[in-house]
Amino acid sequence: MLRRLIWALVKAALILVVLTALGLLAYAYVGPMLFPADFAAPVSEVVKPVTIEIGR
Repeated sequence: MLRRLIWALVKAALILVVLTALGLLAYAYVGPMLFPADFAAPVSEVVKPVTIEIGR
């Protein structure tokens, strides 16, 4: 009986892992179409001064 319970738990865990992977894959493909703001890269110009010392 214990062996059946452990096998059922392992099966349930594997099914959850597969469903989670499929959900993440679907979100990666469909997400940008449904939630474009979440996937957009931040658009801002960054200007920082750089000091280069040569020959010291």
